[in-house]
Amino acid sequence: MPYTLTLHNNVQEASLLAPFIETIATENGLDHSLTMELNLAVEEAVVNVMEYAYPQGETGEVTIEVSVADGLLDINIIDSGAPFDPTQKSDPDTSLPVEERSIGGLGIFLVRQVMDTVSYRRDDGKNILTFTKNIKM
Repeated sequence: MPYTLTLHNNVQEASLLAPFIETIATENGLDHSLTMELNLAVEEAVVNVMEYAYPQGETGEVTIEVSVADGLLDINIIDSGAPFDPTQKSDPDTSLPVEERSIGGLGIFLVRQVMDTVSYRRDDGKNILTFTKNIKM
């Protein structure tokens, strides 16, 4: 069964993500630890879209589509903002002291740590970031 949540590019609406993910987790018997990881990964990606996909002052939407089938959880984060492929970003050097690290890149790094696959495509004027997690118990 697919789940869908559409938000405006307003970070205030990010508070709706946790209940959305928790509903999916409960209905599909996911453990608390995995639910927390999913919440973190989805929130990181969605907030980045909210903050950077659309020009300052322009209203836009971000849609989160989640499906669970055959032991896989697929999450699509879709927006119509500026083309941007976060998967092209290299991982930050986490061995450096915080003050020496370059700004940015931690969000997609975090998503890569939590999810099994992360991919991006631009289709029909939309950015589609897809995460997959193997949830076979």
